[in-house]
Amino acid sequence: MCLSLVVRGQNVIPLYQDEIPGSIPDTNYIEKERIEKGVGKLVSQVSVPTLTLHLPQNPNGMAVIICPGGGYSVLLMEREGNEVAKAFNKLGITAFVLKYRLPNDRIMKEKSMAPLQDVMQAMKIVRQNAKGWKINKNKIGVMGFSAGGHLAATLATHYNDSLIENKKRTKLRPDFMLLIYPVISFQDSIVHKGSRKNLLGEEPTKKQIEYFSNEKYVNKHTPSAFITYAKDDSVVLPENSIHFIEALKVNGIYTGEEVYDKGGHGYLKEPSFDDWFIACVNWLKNRF
Repeated sequence: MCLSLVVRGQNVIPLYQDEIPGSIPDTNYIEKERIEKGVGKLVSQVSVPTLTLHLPQNPNGMAVIICPGGGYSVLLMEREGNEVAKAFNKLGITAFVLKYRLPNDRIMKEKSMAPLQDVMQAMKIVRQNAKGWKINKNKIGVMGFSAGGHLAATLATHYNDSLIENKKRTKLRPDFMLLIYPVISFQDSIVHKGSRKNLLGEEPTKKQIEYFSNEKYVNKHTPSAFITYAKDDSVVLPENSIHFIEALKVNGIYTGEEVYDKGGHGYLKEPSFDDWFIACVNWLKNRF
């Protein structure tokens, strides 16, 4: 393990050792936290990205990078991050919670690419330090909730794009993806408007909309996927998941899905965490 990367209680890893790519320094732009009933801690104005490492007592070689949701406006760091990581640890799976930069023109030269750069950098760090963390380099996946699911799917479909420094040419392709009520597409008919507005601005170009509509970039090399959503989700329309699943299956990608009649967005009341998480874990067991 690269101990020099570990700071603050020996579990929080800065993504970048030197300059954060595309950043605009602003000492008055400060990260904020608040507690919201039902979802717990929310973090906003993230300008310094990190990975929080959760090591299991008996690692089985598998690892997952978790991208919390929040519409590219906030991050649900506990409910869709650290709490999930701890559940993976109980199964021997090493987990990393990614606190990715939240797009803002004030502190970024190209805000649309900052979150994607961060998840790419996270994958690079995990793969390069896999031996020290007792991780199998071929069993590293990415997980995302809502807009975090969009970020995870963007990595899984755009991993070959050169957006970060990668002198060792470390593989950035995840070996699997776990998408929980995900945003997938930025097409007008099914878009979650808040996520698109926060990432791309008020008037995105056709090229930007196309690039971040991940269902259009699935091919035979796309990683296998587990996807869960509820039919009554009125925030992120089910068509996001449906179109992505269709594209995966057309390309022969190993895909699992867990669909609920009720649950809305965020699974705040149903299904239970154990319900969808067990389905996710069972898919992983079958995958590896």
